[in-house]
Amino acid sequence: MLDDSPYGMPVRRRGSGNVLTHTLMAVLGAALAAGLLLAFYSPGGSGAALPGGDAVPAPAASVPPVPSSEQGIVTKVKPGLVVINTALQYDSEAAAGTGMVINADGLILTNNHVIEDSTKITATVASTGKTYPATVVGYDQTGDVALLQLQHASGLTTVPIGTSSSVKAGQVVVALGNAEGQGSISATAGQVTALNQTISASDEGGSTSSETLHGMIQTNADIVPGDSGGPLASSAGVIGIDTAGNDANDQQEAAGFAIPINTALSVARQIAGGHASSTITIGYPPFIGIFIGSGSSSNPQTQAQQQEQQNGGSGSTPGCHTSNADLTVPSTIAPVSSGTLIDGTICGSPAASAGLTGGAVITAVNGQAVGSPNDLAGILTRFHPGEVISVSWVSPSGQRTTSNLYLTAGPPQ
Repeated sequence: MLDDSPYGMPVRRRGSGNVLTHTLMAVLGAALAAGLLLAFYSPGGSGAALPGGDAVPAPAASVPPVPSSEQGIVTKVKPGLVVINTALQYDSEAAAGTGMVINADGLILTNNHVIEDSTKITATVASTGKTYPATVVGYDQTGDVALLQLQHASGLTTVPIGTSSSVKAGQVVVALGNAEGQGSISATAGQVTALNQTISASDEGGSTSSETLHGMIQTNADIVPGDSGGPLASSAGVIGIDTAGNDANDQQEAAGFAIPINTALSVARQIAGGHASSTITIGYPPFIGIFIGSGSSSNPQTQAQQQEQQNGGSGSTPGCHTSNADLTVPSTIAPVSSGTLIDGTICGSPAASAGLTGGAVITAVNGQAVGSPNDLAGILTRFHPGEVISVSWVSPSGQRTTSNLYLTAGPPQ
């Protein structure tokens, strides 16, 4: 199987198997593995309607008194939590994590890596057991923060928002989440052990890529896969988002890491207000429906060789694909020296409808020359679902074609 994954020792992001949290490198990571997936996906629009920045609460200097005991904190915080389950159709996987209700109408704060590459998202409210479909309002890849909207939700209990500006080492905290993806909320108590930590985290599944997060709260409360997106809470309310943890061994104790709630809410407010940036994506990203590798080589033959080394062997890739499960490196490649090699196309996607196949090489988008897979990924991020782009490619037989492709909405990256 060719391990092409959606585009776009370590601390692990705490999701599980695919239950989500990071493992600690000393720092965090996105699932890149051998490549990226530019996938065809129809989530029912380009994203949730923007609720506006005012829908996101501000950090609270004080909250209604929360008992300082572990059980008291759990009792106050747990009703505002949701268990998040996602399907990753194009990766033939499923994943799980946690989210926090920050608005009674179903606005959910979580980690970006909890929803990364998802083609379906549902959230079950811990206090009622009711499950809602969820849409993506937006996300910040570099900050690992995402905002979701539960469909047709109202009157939900919200978590008590505290502030991370007054957090101190030694403070008693409780980490809550969907531990190990069991579908229920559990809690572990501990203390804040350090502030302002920089960590590099990768996915629990062993991603070769990692991402760096700054200003993290460190705790000895055990944050495990599935806890990602859940709260780190104290008697002052929620002070952070459970995001990553390392695995204890003879040399080191277990450590968990949380994004400060003030930081997360600031990002969420930008998303809710529709303020896109170089790091913040509003709604869903654009996709055309192709599997490609990753890397900076612009030579399609080199790209194929690198993927053969990573995935072991090559073969034909006839027809389209519904996931990357049956992908192999194409045995016949377009006779060009520069461009992005296509490993396969998604059935029913714009790319498949235009006639693109495994072994073809994309050479230009809107007249701009395309080199490496990283090149193509960067170019496509400039566009939005609903736009039409011109794509030039060379088929495995050497035929050159240019077609207009309609960009659809793809899985969040």
